[in-house]
Amino acid sequence: MRLWKLIGLAGLAGVAATGTVLARNERQRRAYSPDDVRTRLHERHAVAGAAPEPVPVAELTAGRRHRLAQVLRRR
Repeated sequence: MRLWKLIGLAGLAGVAATGTVLARNERQRRAYSPDDVRTRLHERHAVAGAAPEPVPVAELTAGRRHRLAQVLRRR
């Protein structure tokens, strides 16, 4: 019975720690000015807009290879 109490207390401590981390992250996120957010979004967009490296077909899973074959057959 005592073990379950310790496990329960450890779980509560974990939930409290998670809530603390989430609250801190939220405060940091809200500290950005609209100009900072806009600048960060433009930077992310520029990085995401770069051409991705092609993945060799051999590295694809069987399901993805099947899907790729279906798409290519339609063209």
